[in-house]
Amino acid sequence: MTSQAAAAAARSAANPYRVLIAGGCYGGLAAAVNLIEKCDTIENPIPIDITIVDERDGYYHLIGSPLALSSVSYSEKAWVVFKDIPVLQRPDVRFVHGSLSKVDCERKVATILEFPDRTPREQSYDFFVAATGLRREWPTVPQSTTRETYLEETRRHIEAVTAPNASVLVVGGGAVGIEMAAELKYVQPHVKVTLAHSRDKLLSAEPLPDSVKDCALELTQQGGVEVLLNHRLLRTTPIPSEKKDGATEEEAAAAYEVEFENGHRLKVTHVIMAVSRSVPTSGYLPPAALADDGYVLVRPTLQLQPSVHVPNADTHFAVGDMISWTGIKRCGSAMYQGLHAGRNIHQMILQDLRRVEGGEIEPPVFMEISPTPPMIGLAVGNTALAYGTDGMKHGRQIMEWYFEEDLGFRICWDHIRLGGLKA
Repeated sequence: MTSQAAAAAARSAANPYRVLIAGGCYGGLAAAVNLIEKCDTIENPIPIDITIVDERDGYYHLIGSPLALSSVSYSEKAWVVFKDIPVLQRPDVRFVHGSLSKVDCERKVATILEFPDRTPREQSYDFFVAATGLRREWPTVPQSTTRETYLEETRRHIEAVTAPNASVLVVGGGAVGIEMAAELKYVQPHVKVTLAHSRDKLLSAEPLPDSVKDCALELTQQGGVEVLLNHRLLRTTPIPSEKKDGATEEEAAAAYEVEFENGHRLKVTHVIMAVSRSVPTSGYLPPAALADDGYVLVRPTLQLQPSVHVPNADTHFAVGDMISWTGIKRCGSAMYQGLHAGRNIHQMILQDLRRVEGGEIEPPVFMEISPTPPMIGLAVGNTALAYGTDGMKHGRQIMEWYFEEDLGFRICWDHIRLGGLKA
């Protein structure tokens, strides 16, 4: 038996390296899968024990929300319960349906609130990965925590916005608002869809060239969505039944009268707010690990920034939308960062094994992320635009390359390798 094999054997199934991952979406699952791959070497497999904690009972394809809220058949596909993810059906991987209330970095102990009654319990770990992302409000994402209630939540929404004579106002011309409006119109062409934005350009909050914002407007309009720029919502008022006497069929169906600050009024059956500000779900981490806005401070290795108030920062990682890093928040970045975190944890495990061997201890060879320039992929009905370091591209071929027919579900599933690792 080699010295490393002997060291690994000392870390038996009864004493594995314990890894706690908070968040079971793109970044968290990518970290788990890549760590598993590196530890499952044929010669000297390293015993690990991975626990993934998530408020949902399954993997939800977040970027598919616009389609999940427009199509019943797609909503059934977009949420996969964790027990049905092939690559993670192993005795050394377990899922906890719940949330974290506190991470004690010094003791390496996390307090978990298990659903449904949020009973608190403590769990020890050797390595921790924060990947819980941002807190997004309805209807940016469904708010359900189980697949069963999610399907009912999306079904009710779809029935409401696709009824006969439906007219839907989407408020907010960011990426979420554009995709929600365009996807609804594409999947349900009989619905009259209007997108209202308070500024003179769509995507106004993003650090993108005007050419990208103008292209987004053009594609949205070509998809049949009426776009109202410089329209800031003032109030939404329910329409009493008695005011519908003598109205046309479309007017009688209207449930709300919407008024904008410029005086424009509109009657619609449904209003979808796509302007809520998402906030990091980082409250369980020590305050010293966070920036003023709540985003997690990390090094290029994705380890927490070292601080006297953050003990054991080297063994604590954070990935995905919740970290303070350059660039627009994207699922591609989250998966990429999760891969890096998993590989870097493996490097630290190898270093620990070398320490047990008693030989010369070399520093880990870490993977590092670089500053990310602004880039975006935007699905607009049956077409898409993409912008990055090589400029802007748009059209139906871009839709196929970046999203295929399912808003990227298969692409992300295969990229993380949730269907299984290759032999």
